[in-house]
Amino acid sequence: MNELYQKYARVLLEKGVNLQKNQPLLISAPIEAVDFVRVLTQTACEMGTQDIYFDWLDAYLQHSLLKNWEIDKLNETTFYNKEIYDQYAKKDAAFLMLYADDSDLMQDIDKEKLSSTAKMSRSSRPLYKQRQLNAEIGWCIASVATQIWANKIFPNDDKALEKLWNTIFKCCLIDTKDPIDSWNQKLKKLEERCSILNNLNLQSLHYKNSLGTDLNIKLLKNHLWCSGFEKLQDGRDYIANIPTEEIFTSPDKFGTNGIVYSSKPLVYNGGVIDDLQLVFKDGKVIEAVSKSNQTLLDNIINSFPNMDYLGEVALVDYDSLISNSNLIFYETLYDENAACHLALGKGFPTCVLNGTNLSDNEKESLGLNDSKGHVDFMIGTSDLTITGKTIDNEEVTIFENGNFNKQLIKTR
Repeated sequence: MNELYQKYARVLLEKGVNLQKNQPLLISAPIEAVDFVRVLTQTACEMGTQDIYFDWLDAYLQHSLLKNWEIDKLNETTFYNKEIYDQYAKKDAAFLMLYADDSDLMQDIDKEKLSSTAKMSRSSRPLYKQRQLNAEIGWCIASVATQIWANKIFPNDDKALEKLWNTIFKCCLIDTKDPIDSWNQKLKKLEERCSILNNLNLQSLHYKNSLGTDLNIKLLKNHLWCSGFEKLQDGRDYIANIPTEEIFTSPDKFGTNGIVYSSKPLVYNGGVIDDLQLVFKDGKVIEAVSKSNQTLLDNIINSFPNMDYLGEVALVDYDSLISNSNLIFYETLYDENAACHLALGKGFPTCVLNGTNLSDNEKESLGLNDSKGHVDFMIGTSDLTITGKTIDNEEVTIFENGNFNKQLIKTR
């Protein structure tokens, strides 16, 4: 296990945040993952960093506080007051956030309290969020195995934790002969797909599948398709999500019409939302229904202004390592990389030509959605078709039977 820890640490630091010598580093991680974080820290020190801040997360401690404290007191804790992120953003630090699902543990916590504290967490680090969205600081979100999460995916299994770690290693290409080279090859494929779509000059996408999804999405003028392999303004590369299987862009805020159904559960603020159904008119969600946790779904849409508009359109092959594991991870990082997905809320300036240099008014005029929140939900299925329309009104099959159109790859 220690050798795999070392390989995983090297991928996260070299390819993920692209840590530079003497660059500060902020690591956020569940306290249960301390063995891996120790290996990660040793690797970071060997790479030359001399400033590391550890943002430790303890799900059980967090549950106790949520159960017993009022919101105003909770907002003072380091679980939700993340001002330290702004301090490290000022120092041009790299940010590595390691997550694990703990949704079942929070089932008895008031959903309004969970919503309020989540809003506080996002709102307490405005500089970090601004520099992140403007591609000024390197960051990476990845996962680590914990017993709570492992038991949910592999119930009644004495080797659940080991199985989850091995699943993470497989999905992140850590079990390959040369993980760094494997990532280089994966990123090359994703970049090639971005290039194909950018050259098509698409104006809209039409989604259909047997769940009932029938959705038209207008794309922004001068939009750009991007992958998880992103570039900072200073030219350095980084990977925002590990694993990543997606290519994505931001749609026109007012250009979505039709109905869409979720294909996987959405985990949010300690709850699970099943069978999500959204109806859009002129970009806005006019109807939102779910089989479970309707209140939580309502909280998402009402959490911030413009959370009832789309900010992201992401394409993910149904046939992928994560999808083929046939697991529901109950963790958005993994589930979103097993299926095409959309996101309510914040759009990406990096998905617009010269977008990071535009003023807020200019971005609004283009139709790029702006919100303090961003929540992904999965819609991809094995029979999903996506048809694109170019600015010359040519119809092009982008996805067929749940996967990127192979013929498009061959002919472009």
